[in-house]
Amino acid sequence: MAVDPGFGELPPAGLVLTGGGARAAYQIGVLRAIARIRREVAPSKVNPFPIITGTSAGAINAAVLASGADDFDLAVADLSSMWRGITVEQVYRADAMGVARSGARWLTTMTVGWAIARWWRAKPRSLLDNSPLSHLLAGKVHLDRLPQLMREGHLRALAVSASSYTTGHHVTFYQARDEVASWIRSQRIAHAATITVPHLLASSAIPFVFPAASVEVRGRAEWLGDGSMRQTAPISPAIHLGAERILVIGAGRMHEPTGEDDREALRDYPSLAQVAGHAMSGIFLDALALDVERVHRINHTLSLLPPQVRAQTPLRPLTLLVIAPSQRLDDIAARHVRSLPRPIRALLRALGVSNSDARGAALTSYLLFEAPYTNELIALGEKDALARRDDVIRFFGWQKASDLNLSNPASTGRTEALGVAA
Repeated sequence: MAVDPGFGELPPAGLVLTGGGARAAYQIGVLRAIARIRREVAPSKVNPFPIITGTSAGAINAAVLASGADDFDLAVADLSSMWRGITVEQVYRADAMGVARSGARWLTTMTVGWAIARWWRAKPRSLLDNSPLSHLLAGKVHLDRLPQLMREGHLRALAVSASSYTTGHHVTFYQARDEVASWIRSQRIAHAATITVPHLLASSAIPFVFPAASVEVRGRAEWLGDGSMRQTAPISPAIHLGAERILVIGAGRMHEPTGEDDREALRDYPSLAQVAGHAMSGIFLDALALDVERVHRINHTLSLLPPQVRAQTPLRPLTLLVIAPSQRLDDIAARHVRSLPRPIRALLRALGVSNSDARGAALTSYLLFEAPYTNELIALGEKDALARRDDVIRFFGWQKASDLNLSNPASTGRTEALGVAA
């Protein structure tokens, strides 16, 4: 168990980082705020998250944090530097030739492919070519450090999730210090593995947008895509790996205000970009909200059981803190569409995204790997987490409970003891 000076032993804490493409920049702001609060309240060299799990772009953030688990502040600073200066060209090809070879060909196949397919030997695999991302990860993620960090006690486990196009299973790859039994649930499995860059590429392969990656699962190669697909229980891997306190950083919808009611827009037929953005929101954002609701329902059920009956169930209490955007990330993305390279803007226009119309911005919000957008998300994440300062302190035990104003509902936020089924 982690030991924080002055507060004794604490149950293992887990960090769950969800998917969302460029929206995952928000997570960096939250992590920056947590690092800042700890420096001010309870300076420590102990890694606050011995168990780290991530999906999609959240898997990349999780891998960077895990590979720097011996210095949390430095790992957060490295992530912040990466996201503050990121460009589309570091994630996917945005030049005219690259877009023509992937996106234009893909769209052509969607329309008149039946007429020209016989002349094309290589079928298009995705809307965009994310080959630059592998080079970025090779320089930023040092997964070879994990075994040493685990031996030294800085890290207990790292897990990343992907979805198998080959079998239809949702697959969680985990690398742990101690032996952890694999788990199998309906349509989802866990597989102990040495996590590598291909696992991260698979986990972050947004469906249709980025190509699938080939990764070995239980002795055979499978084609895998974004881990947010078919992810019915995003909190589950952290629980299986031993976390008893879990911080979840979302990427939208949980606390976002609803969009403005544009009556004229409601009468228009939705563009392909609107439909795609709605589908992506369903893939990336809805599962987390449903899992949190499931936890609340289980907790309520447990509260109705006599203590002796409750002791016989496989459920156990869990401290859960959820931090998610307080503003609509779609609206923020709409303000930064012009930051995208011209070939990408042209491709998105073909799908119905307009510089002057925010209705296609949901799709853009996942692809806008440009500093003006990511910096605004980082600032929002930091602001939202600092607004939950008392919740963060309570979650980590960085301050004695008697020192907080527990009579003030604002001091308790969404940190609750919950019963969880993994």
